[in-house]
Amino acid sequence: MEIKEVEIRVIELPLVRPFRTSFGTQFHRELLLLKVTTTDGAAGWSECVAMSEPLYSPEYTLGCQDVLERFLLPRIFHAGDTRAEEVADLLRPVLGHQMAKAAIETAILDAQLKEAGISFGSFLGSSREMIDCGVSVGIAKTIEDLVKEVDLYISQGYRRIKLKIEPGWDIEPVSTIRQLWPDIPLQVDANQAYSRSDYNHLKKLDPFNLLLIEQPLDEHDVLGHAELARVISTPVCLDESITSLESARDALALQATTIINIKPGRVGGYFESVKIHDLCVESDIAVWCGGMLETGIGRAANVALAALPGFTLPGDTSASSRYFQRDITTPFVMQNGQLQVPTAPGIGVEIDHDFIEEITTAVRVITSKGRK
Repeated sequence: MEIKEVEIRVIELPLVRPFRTSFGTQFHRELLLLKVTTTDGAAGWSECVAMSEPLYSPEYTLGCQDVLERFLLPRIFHAGDTRAEEVADLLRPVLGHQMAKAAIETAILDAQLKEAGISFGSFLGSSREMIDCGVSVGIAKTIEDLVKEVDLYISQGYRRIKLKIEPGWDIEPVSTIRQLWPDIPLQVDANQAYSRSDYNHLKKLDPFNLLLIEQPLDEHDVLGHAELARVISTPVCLDESITSLESARDALALQATTIINIKPGRVGGYFESVKIHDLCVESDIAVWCGGMLETGIGRAANVALAALPGFTLPGDTSASSRYFQRDITTPFVMQNGQLQVPTAPGIGVEIDHDFIEEITTAVRVITSKGRK
């Protein structure tokens, strides 16, 4: 499949409510949309899940746009006839930039599958028609605000609650939610907010019967996570630390985690995600699909991934309405705490082109000859 052009759009999509983590507070979702058009006329879509600032990872929106234009897309155009399965090897000489690479791979795969009449789920090996929905709850201003928000999500049918935590906002909010909802599957996410000196403090979370504590320490401190796992009884889950199949294999060998959060953007795409899934299945390690405040484009592909057999825990695969008043695709609507896996060719959702035009702040078209 030969690529004719790649359209890169910067969009800003307002959030339903501010979303606060230990990294900071987001009021809108700025991200890159990629549209790949082939010489045969097929169009594939993806989104680059990097945030507007390099806080969750070294990648950020405008940095991804730069590396796409200057380094990654020229390699794709130079290769000529290219299939999605070849993208990772073609881009391997460019170090890092997994989110930007994943965006290219996914858009090409979407176009490729549309031409073949195959859905993302069928191609990846999805084994279910519906997946359970979890929801991520940001750090609230007060305990009362937190309780109201969690109550709303539980009333909507979400099957798992994840609380963002940080030093000073951990034991009390978790204790409150657990007391009010003793049976709801509950987990916490620290986004690297703690250090090795906090082992005994984090042990105070053990009585609350949590599914897991996600990425409590710095992403580079895999050994520290292994030490923490021996101190606390709450299962340790790695997120930011897992950037590839190799990093997942090393973390398991060090016994730094017993659960892995797979985010396709963070690991470089869906092919690498499936490899990590397969490794975890072989190792009897649970996996779940994390979220990056995706629009319907990224959510569609994630829902297909989350339907693979190894994804035994509800992921951050929420309904569109969790984050957006209006999505840029056919909205994902939750049914009895579940989302349906799209079955149409490619990512399987309809694009709202008019709305995308409304929220676009910049657009560039890249061809083999450079920028148009």
